[in-house]
Amino acid sequence: MMQRRTALRLALAAGLAPNVARAQAWRPTRPVRLVVPFAPGGSNDIVGRIIAEAAGNILGQPVVVENRAGAGGVIGAEHAARSPADGYTVLINSAHASVPALVARVPYDTVNDFVGIAVAGFSPHVLVSNPRTAATNAAELIALLRANPGRLNFASAGIGSGVHLAGEIFRGISNTQFEMVHYRGGGPGVAALVSGEAQFGTPTMASSLGQVRGGGLRALAVASSQRSPALPDVPSATEAGIRGFIFEEFFPMLAPAGTPAPIVAVLGAAFQTAIQQSAPRLNELAGVVPRAGYETSDQVMNLVREGVKTYTDVLRAAGVKPE
Repeated sequence: MMQRRTALRLALAAGLAPNVARAQAWRPTRPVRLVVPFAPGGSNDIVGRIIAEAAGNILGQPVVVENRAGAGGVIGAEHAARSPADGYTVLINSAHASVPALVARVPYDTVNDFVGIAVAGFSPHVLVSNPRTAATNAAELIALLRANPGRLNFASAGIGSGVHLAGEIFRGISNTQFEMVHYRGGGPGVAALVSGEAQFGTPTMASSLGQVRGGGLRALAVASSQRSPALPDVPSATEAGIRGFIFEEFFPMLAPAGTPAPIVAVLGAAFQTAIQQSAPRLNELAGVVPRAGYETSDQVMNLVREGVKTYTDVLRAAGVKPE
């Protein structure tokens, strides 16, 4: 009886009442893998671990984070796409929609090789510099870059990552030149910024928030038209004079294509409930804000499709071609 009540609660949580009978047919009997296609310490890793704990309690089986870093998220995403479609593999990847715009040969289909589970939330990137860099605001950084074309290092989280994309957008808007250095994820990229190996970057809020608050990085602007509640003292890009530098990452959670609909229903309900329960921690620790409107698999995949088109259009207009 308890198992049936749990299945019913999960299905209702996702608005899936018509599928309750089918959803009851599947419950995980072993741990579920949450594939993070970046190194530990990046935004996907932080957000994934926050949600995994709550989702495991709901599913009755642990949700285990598995980091598979490399190629700006491509290696981990390909692994997830090729995994059995049995409900035991879920991918979280904020770079998922940006990869086709920046990577010439993606070894999987960004849309057709996956089904949507949930969207963990949205968060703007942050323009930051190492505190030893001679720039205390965005205007001074741009002036420094223009005076020293190609001499400053930008810390990317890898080719095709959201950080890479945000950096290319910043390059085009600011009309500056710099060395794009690709690291194996957001965590290593932030570490390079803190050490001074790279002088500036546009990391995710989640991966850089702790260092900004602790003084390890200097936040110059939030890539948004409005200030972020997580960094209320940091000007928006509009306030900082970088009009058009708007870049907000989102965190789609996906399963391999072919995962049966009843399993997708159970996973979707569990992860969406976990996201709601974790909203305060997501905002405080990662600057990530969940939003309504992504309760069905189709809604999640429509967001991915829109992201692919938007990112591709922006970069092609800026003259950036896939590498």
